[in-house]
Amino acid sequence: MKAEHRHELKTNELAEWLLNLPLWAKQNLRTIIYVAVVIVLVAGTYFYHRYQKTVVAGREQAALTILLSQLEPQKARVAQTQAQGVDSSYTLLQVAEELDTIANNTKQDDVAAMSLIKEGEILRTELHFRLGTVTPDDVTNQITRAKDKYTKAIDIYLKRSPNRSLEALAKLGLGLCEEELGNLDQARKIYNEVAADAAFEATTPAAAAKQRLALMDSFNKPIALKPAPAPAVMPEAPMLQPVPGAQVQIAPETNAPGLE
Repeated sequence: MKAEHRHELKTNELAEWLLNLPLWAKQNLRTIIYVAVVIVLVAGTYFYHRYQKTVVAGREQAALTILLSQLEPQKARVAQTQAQGVDSSYTLLQVAEELDTIANNTKQDDVAAMSLIKEGEILRTELHFRLGTVTPDDVTNQITRAKDKYTKAIDIYLKRSPNRSLEALAKLGLGLCEEELGNLDQARKIYNEVAADAAFEATTPAAAAKQRLALMDSFNKPIALKPAPAPAVMPEAPMLQPVPGAQVQIAPETNAPGLE
């Protein structure tokens, strides 16, 4: 078949399809609508997830970064007002609430985990900034809340999206909580797990765990006090003895001015 004839046949087929298109569309209108809806939904879902990953995710990360960058200056301000006799430790709890909001609303597991870990840290340290009396119940309740934050970060977000550095940081926080509560054996067990885990070897929390273990061991060592040295005996000064035959001269009295 010649090329010109083939081209003529294709042209005729295309013309015939175009002529029958309105009739075909009318007969398959429902199918066309369904297909169009599916295409729109698929495209909308794609662009929505792309928007979430780029714009919203970037916004959440920026909010967390700004909040964490303000944390240390906030602690310094609290310490400064404390020196002036003013208790502003409650402002740290406000930062903790903002971190909790980020953790509950974000779709990013690493952002949620970091927010909860930092929230637990604030709950622990806020107790040390209070000017008023901190009762044993205050310590128990707040440290328990901090433990819940660390545990949630590990069991939910880091289990779903593993991050060794954040996991080590959260476990270190749990050890510090146990130490705050006086559970030294449990704290030592957690520190040993962090320090001995090869996956955490290159992390800062692993070094911190080893340091805590060394400090705890020094606390438990018996302190041997050396006996106090005997008091030094000072020699008595010799008494002056009069020389035989020596004459003692007495200076003449002088009258005070104005008394003559």
